[in-house]
Amino acid sequence: MPEWSMLRSAYYYAPIVEFLRSDLNAIYGELGRYHGHSQELAEKMAWLEEIELLRQGLRSIPEGWLALEFSIPRMGKRADAIVLLDGIVFVIEFKVGAERFTSAAIEQVTDYALDLKNFHSASHDRIIVPVVVSTDAKPKPIQLPLWEDEVSPPILSVGDRLGELLSSVVRSHRKQSSLDPLAWMNSAYKPTPTIVEAAQALYKSHKVEEIITSTSGRKNLGVTTDRLNQIIEAAKSSGEKVICFITGVPGAGKTLAGLNLVTQRRQLPSGENAVFLSGNGPLVDVLREALAKDQSQRRDKNGARIKISDARRKVKSFIQNIHHFRDHYRQSPTPPHEMTVVFDEAQRAWDRDKISKFMRDRRGDKEFDVSEPEFLIGVMNRHPGWCAIVCLVGGGQEIYAGEAGLSEWFLALSQRYPKWKVFTSDQLLQPDYHWGKDLRGMISSLDHQVDSDLHLATAIRSFRAEKLSQFVNDLIAGDAGAASATYQSIRKTYPIVLTRDLESARMWLRAKARGSERYGLVASAGALRLKPEGLFVKAPFDAPIWFLNSRHDVRSSFYLEDAATEFAVQGLELDWIGVCWDADFSRQRGGWVYRAFKGTRWQNVKAGRDRRYLANAYRVLLTRARQGMVIYVPLGDPSDPTRSPEYYDAIARYLEECGVPMLEDTEQEVLRKVDLT
Repeated sequence: MPEWSMLRSAYYYAPIVEFLRSDLNAIYGELGRYHGHSQELAEKMAWLEEIELLRQGLRSIPEGWLALEFSIPRMGKRADAIVLLDGIVFVIEFKVGAERFTSAAIEQVTDYALDLKNFHSASHDRIIVPVVVSTDAKPKPIQLPLWEDEVSPPILSVGDRLGELLSSVVRSHRKQSSLDPLAWMNSAYKPTPTIVEAAQALYKSHKVEEIITSTSGRKNLGVTTDRLNQIIEAAKSSGEKVICFITGVPGAGKTLAGLNLVTQRRQLPSGENAVFLSGNGPLVDVLREALAKDQSQRRDKNGARIKISDARRKVKSFIQNIHHFRDHYRQSPTPPHEMTVVFDEAQRAWDRDKISKFMRDRRGDKEFDVSEPEFLIGVMNRHPGWCAIVCLVGGGQEIYAGEAGLSEWFLALSQRYPKWKVFTSDQLLQPDYHWGKDLRGMISSLDHQVDSDLHLATAIRSFRAEKLSQFVNDLIAGDAGAASATYQSIRKTYPIVLTRDLESARMWLRAKARGSERYGLVASAGALRLKPEGLFVKAPFDAPIWFLNSRHDVRSSFYLEDAATEFAVQGLELDWIGVCWDADFSRQRGGWVYRAFKGTRWQNVKAGRDRRYLANAYRVLLTRARQGMVIYVPLGDPSDPTRSPEYYDAIARYLEECGVPMLEDTEQEVLRKVDLT
């Protein structure tokens, strides 16, 4: 075997000429050596047949290079075979004995190809060709087009004359520069996972460095987590209580940083307990169900399948709803089981008026008379010795009335818990975080330390457009010129289009998504006059089903029937999104018009905080897509004063001023891509 065979990104790899000379059993033995699990007979026979098919099919192209069982880390799977030929990367998935080309197999190999294109650095500028081999299926005609990013739609083969097929693909495309197999194998794999994928990876004890794409993003998250661990260990040694406030730009991975810290603390030899708490109910529900489903697909140390009920029960100790945590410790006077708690979106904790009313009306508790931050600090203060609170703080994301902001945290610390040591990022006094309150004055009396390592400065959400949040900020700020300039810098990698037709928006989303890429419609919770368009935002909504279930489930996002609101999608994301824009956030005389639909008509929203909630609702909706979005603005109805065309035309004109092109201008491209899929 050549020297690079000791690398384990694949179980076996070699020049094709060497593969053809090698004994079949020797190749199988090499695969089994690194497989690490006992094999069923059917699995062994499938491997042997794959090897034989490759040996027969590749005889005509001995100058190529082959890898078997090649790792696709983000997906936690391995592609059956990779062939490098004349600079083109072929990803081959075998379905031995299959009598048809299933949608699952086509989706799987497409995902592998897209993963290589997007996250494997040596494959970024390469033509990637996925191939499904169903050995007992009827032959299909071969199509050789490429999508925009030079990934091919999957080629469907029955496995005979495989080498001729690969050679014909090479001849049909432009000449590629040569590809060094060693360099290709050793090139960096830098995935950008969704928060669901990241949570699953961390829950399985992967390191955060393995799942973040950019060097700066990995460094930033690593530095912040290391600093938090240092602060917590120092508190542990001295028996002190500490609270840390982490800030970050939109999409910087604050939630990921919190999950990373909790998993690290839970894995310590001392068995120290830590928990991730969030008041974002849909986020908690989606993450819990995703982790439980992922665990239920695995086996325990005895080889038995893990029950979904057991998986769900275990996951609850890792991620909890902050309101359930609060209610439990309102009833129980004991200290929490956990020594470290992470509060996600800490600025959204409820103020005293909101939580007192809630506890009185919903819980029958007439004596609850403190803000949520004060109560939560008090619960952790029950520990006789050390403990740690980590508050993750987002800016410009307040969407609920009654959210306290940071002032309630510092008010509670200064008035009730002055002995706690306080650590904050150096950005905490920026306007996005202090909401006009005098945080500096509140902090001045505390044992307080500013630490720049507690700020996450690098956006990691979208691997296609790091400037998306800037575009959205410019758009919401009413600066069309700046928004247009920002969009010009991202339009080639992050498409945004505008349409006045909902079915065209649906068509665009279906055309853009490939493999298992997820898409869906979103709208603000105040978009009540989208109901005549068939979108009713007040309809019952199950976030885990919408976000996680397959394209065959009518309740899933794939069906494009139910629009998720800002409350359902905050903190989560899809690959492609259709933003459905109603008249609640419209334009007039160069500025925004803020409306709420009450009874039978729109009413103007006058309160500054309520206006901020509405603007932030659209900010959330416009930043949920990882790869691109279509914005749907209805035409309105002249006979319906609640859907005046003037409302919607003003929105559409402004979006065009911001550089967003009409879908009609790119319709031929969309139709062509629909044909390819």
